[in-house]
Amino acid sequence: MTRPALPRSRRPDGRVPPILTRRRPRPRTLLLAIAAPALLLCTAATPLDAAPRPADAERPAVAAPPSRWEWPLVPPVEVLAPFEAPPAPWAAGHRGVDLRAGPGVLVGAPATGTVTFVGPVAGRGVVTVTHDDGLRSSVEPVAALVVVGARVAPGDPLGTVEPTGGHCAATACLHWGVRRGDVYVDPVALVEGGPIVLLPTD
Repeated sequence: MTRPALPRSRRPDGRVPPILTRRRPRPRTLLLAIAAPALLLCTAATPLDAAPRPADAERPAVAAPPSRWEWPLVPPVEVLAPFEAPPAPWAAGHRGVDLRAGPGVLVGAPATGTVTFVGPVAGRGVVTVTHDDGLRSSVEPVAALVVVGARVAPGDPLGTVEPTGGHCAATACLHWGVRRGDVYVDPVALVEGGPIVLLPTD
């Protein structure tokens, strides 16, 4: 009995004869052929000077507006003792101004800023505000109505004058000092219009 002849397309071992094998394009070569024109098109459409820039580099620097200063007391204000800059940081002087104020008088923030200190110093209550322009105001003796971290605007209540002598000996007053770093400056020079009333120290 003779075996039927196998088709020419298949060998007894199951392999396809080389004559019938077709070469297929490799996927990697085909992908490169498709992507190359698109890559050239995108490169030609995007000029070199259109590269994205950091957002901060395009924003111009904006200077902070100057602070608006007010008296820490409701006018009219009486200055009992003016500012007297010491000749040296360790020398004697009057590092602030004394303003006439009775016990319980409301004390306001002289300019916009953040409360950075509240507490007693040498037995007197002190409230310090660091203003947005970098200056620092301190008022005493004050029973605080604010806490550290509070934001205040000109005229916002900081506290009330305590019934202690402080800088004004037997009478009650409010002492207001302003510093730029560690250097004290004249608070009156910061208030538009200057002092309203200047009284002799005696």
